[in-house]
Amino acid sequence: MKVMKPGSTALYPVPAVLVTCGLETPNIITLAWVGTLCSDPPSVGIGVRPERFSHGLIAEAGEFVINLPRADQVDVVDYCGQVSGREVDKWAACELTPAPASKIRTPLIAECPVALECRVSQRLAVGAHDLFIGEVLAVQIDESVLDDQGRLDYEKARPLAYIGGYYWQLGELLGRFGDWRKGPR
Repeated sequence: MKVMKPGSTALYPVPAVLVTCGLETPNIITLAWVGTLCSDPPSVGIGVRPERFSHGLIAEAGEFVINLPRADQVDVVDYCGQVSGREVDKWAACELTPAPASKIRTPLIAECPVALECRVSQRLAVGAHDLFIGEVLAVQIDESVLDDQGRLDYEKARPLAYIGGYYWQLGELLGRFGDWRKGPR
């Protein structure tokens, strides 16, 4: 039997990411309300509450970077989600290095293996959050997480997921898209 859970999305897992935003004094915000929205043009969405410091920075600059941390960076991810950039320089507190983006002015986090440079294409008010839709203008990937063919190796990247208040590392590979096209085994 299933029970009703009103007021919950119950969608899991979701990525736990570090979003950099702002131009003169860039900030870092931890977000889990993040996802791919479209492949042509490549677009992602991030949900940010209007009262968050980073919300104003993203709205003003019209751009942001989604930095994908490794599972061993969970302490940084959690810290950046617990303190406000209004009071704390998260770059200094976490000993993170701002690195130049290739297509936008907002810096990315050098220590994160993957960074998606995004320009805001739309902003929608969705209840308690605003959804910033960002067109992905460039993706920077650290060579250390690439395989022999130059593709992103997720085992090396060690993605971090968020589920119901907990951080998880992704585990076992189960198959590849299209493996079951003839039906379940």
